[in-house]
Amino acid sequence: MVRRGAALLVAILAVPPAAAQQRTPMPETLSVTPPVGASDMLDPNAPLSPMPDIGVAWPDLAKAPADTAPEAANVVAETRYAYRIEGIDNVASSLLRQRFAELSVLDQHDGEPANAAQLDRRAREDATLLVALLRGEGYYDARVQTSVDAGAGKPVVVLSATPGQLYRLATVTIDGMAAAGDRSAALTDAFGVKQNDPVNADAIAAAQARLTEQAGKQGFPFAKIGDPEVTVDRTARTATLDLKVDPGRARRFGRFRVNANNRVFDAKHVQEIARFQPGEQYYAPGLDDLKRALIQTSLVSSAVVKPVPGAAPDIVDVDVTLQPAPPRTIAGELGYGTGEGARAEVSWTHRNFFPPEGAIILRGVLGTQEQLAQITYRRNNFEGRDRVLTGQVALSHTERLAYIADTFSISGSLERQTNIFFQKAWTWSIGAELVSTDERDVIASTGQPRRRTYYIAALPLSLVYDGSDDLLNPTTGYRLGGRLSPELSLLGQAFGYARTQIDASAYTPLADKLVLAGRVRLGTIVGAPRDAIAPSRRFYAGGGASVRGYGYQAIGPRDPNNDPIGGRSLTEFSIEARLKVGGSFGIVPFFDAGNIYTSPLPKFTALQYGAGLGVRYYSNFGPIRLDVGTPLNPQKGDSRVAVYVSLGQAF
Repeated sequence: MVRRGAALLVAILAVPPAAAQQRTPMPETLSVTPPVGASDMLDPNAPLSPMPDIGVAWPDLAKAPADTAPEAANVVAETRYAYRIEGIDNVASSLLRQRFAELSVLDQHDGEPANAAQLDRRAREDATLLVALLRGEGYYDARVQTSVDAGAGKPVVVLSATPGQLYRLATVTIDGMAAAGDRSAALTDAFGVKQNDPVNADAIAAAQARLTEQAGKQGFPFAKIGDPEVTVDRTARTATLDLKVDPGRARRFGRFRVNANNRVFDAKHVQEIARFQPGEQYYAPGLDDLKRALIQTSLVSSAVVKPVPGAAPDIVDVDVTLQPAPPRTIAGELGYGTGEGARAEVSWTHRNFFPPEGAIILRGVLGTQEQLAQITYRRNNFEGRDRVLTGQVALSHTERLAYIADTFSISGSLERQTNIFFQKAWTWSIGAELVSTDERDVIASTGQPRRRTYYIAALPLSLVYDGSDDLLNPTTGYRLGGRLSPELSLLGQAFGYARTQIDASAYTPLADKLVLAGRVRLGTIVGAPRDAIAPSRRFYAGGGASVRGYGYQAIGPRDPNNDPIGGRSLTEFSIEARLKVGGSFGIVPFFDAGNIYTSPLPKFTALQYGAGLGVRYYSNFGPIRLDVGTPLNPQKGDSRVAVYVSLGQAF
């Protein structure tokens, strides 16, 4: 009977890959045939010393012809080699093979010249390694013999393994589990290792980790999980596993304790960010989630979140230690789109101007067709996790083919947002908007210019479901979203209408590196004729996020000057194949279609078609998109080529 802890079982498995001259000695209890002692674990590049034969007779220099003796001596002294392992095909796991490749001296020097002494030492060391790995998987009687096969022209070192019988667990005893009461069954199931399982070090170590994790999920913040003790019976070729557990007392969440000098958040705001409430059963993953969320605010450079004993025996408080991050950011952006022109944007943000998380954002846009000055107040995690309260004032000058507008707006919204760190299935927003806009367009029937001032009040609402697997680069799933904006407009007299838009997209992988993506967009405005609606509030189509190949907002009805005038309904379709080429690049052929209609309901007739090819560069923060498209049935004045550059996929 040999008794040893799980630390011995997994010792070899915890050894990191080593360099050629930095090998980690194996436990002395492991043995191979022929025996390998601690004195044999020498530097593979040590000077040649008398060594025993390792399986084949090496050439005898004394018998070599005189005129070829120098060349023969060089071959004998140093030659290239290969190696192979025999006898483990039916027992070795992929993890065993991976670890052997990472730690093997023979593998590290495979193909390099070596002398007989170096080969012998490397073979013995790898034999010891292989025995240790086999024992880690439950083959305690494993033996490995070394030999050299010289028949293939160059020496091939052969490690011949005899794994022996697989040892299995005769009994598994977890002492102390009864103290967990009615939660003991869940803890036992989490451990998972049971009678008659192989004595596998990886499986036992993983079971210990699962039990520790489950204890935290079941409400035991201070559970003590001992090291598994394995007793091996070589006569019966079995083993017993004993584990001591002290779950402690199940606890409920108490109060938050936040370091007072953090200059970022107080305990009340940390409570708003947390997904758990005082009085709820302790749940360890909730602490990990809170830590990620605190760092995601960008106001915290590091966060330590840990349980501490509370005032009562069944209470656990949450101790939070925060280190602040720089709260200010200056950002810039450059862009270009056919029909949209060049555009430069700069912004200054103070993310904690009004603590907690009350940000002020100053934003300016200077472009060939757009100028904007905007100030925004944004309060993240407002009265709850992932809720954003926004208020903004903006003054803009916009030049489009359809209109020129000078607009002043005041707006506010409350929304549940998604982001690349916490992608949400459901997002929503409710808002209010007051707009004064002076707009110049032409009379559709005559082409005569006109100028009108609109005063508009709107209540925009949205609801979106995201069932895709990635926010910026989805490869499977679908998305469905709806937007509704009831609006009251004053132009001489007051009248109302409602703008509605539905977007749907789906993503299907066709192969490992090929994704088929499709999109549909439908829109309608009911309640007022097109000419009464401000040009800036109508529907338009065409551009990089619409029908590619056409200029921005260039599709649809046109006035006598051949400029678009927008409409009351919208229909768009897109399909593209996203093919990855290499690790960081991809090509995307695409086909788009769409049109704008004067009627209040969207139609599927007289569609404008565009097609082209895109290139994607998959960066760490998402794909960078370059699309080149052409109209297939252009209208008069449409360019033959359109180029679009942006971050993220087209949809």
